[in-house]
Amino acid sequence: MTLKAITLAAALVATAGLSACATATPYQPNVRGQAVSGGFSEVRLETNRFRVNFAGNSLTSRETVERYLLYRAAELTVGEGGDWFTLVERQTDRKARTYVDPDPMTPYGRYGYWRPYWRYYGPTWGWRSWDPWYGDPFWADRMDVRTIEKFEASAEIIVGRGPKPPNDPRAFDAREVMTNLGPTIVRPTPG
Repeated sequence: MTLKAITLAAALVATAGLSACATATPYQPNVRGQAVSGGFSEVRLETNRFRVNFAGNSLTSRETVERYLLYRAAELTVGEGGDWFTLVERQTDRKARTYVDPDPMTPYGRYGYWRPYWRYYGPTWGWRSWDPWYGDPFWADRMDVRTIEKFEASAEIIVGRGPKPPNDPRAFDAREVMTNLGPTIVRPTPG
């Protein structure tokens, strides 16, 4: 087996191992040291007022982060003995980082300063040379550009008891939210 084949096989095994571990943030408390980063947290501001947060990792979509935030607000409301909650303030933050790396498959990227260089002979023009960094679009200026996004949603809620205010579009029936969103909630796998 050649060095190139061994390197390719090792890269494929490493990629398969990493992709098996890579997963979006499940619906879980946000605690340091857990298998998958992110999750929900809340802070009591007043007797019936809370700030609720849900932070996703780079594999968690904005839609999922916002859905989990609403589910957590409903779950917290029921846990506090409430029937409905009002979203007083809500926002979703997007954190994006762009990485620009030289393409690792170019000879310069993989082998330091070594690079291929050939000389060839043509009957009409004589000896010529070929250098991958001198005007060849196949090797020159190749870059790996990727942007990684993370979303975090937060809301300030007021927990209420009794019937939901009928004309408030920011008020939600907590049990109805849990019933409707419950089937879409992904919880962490044990183990």
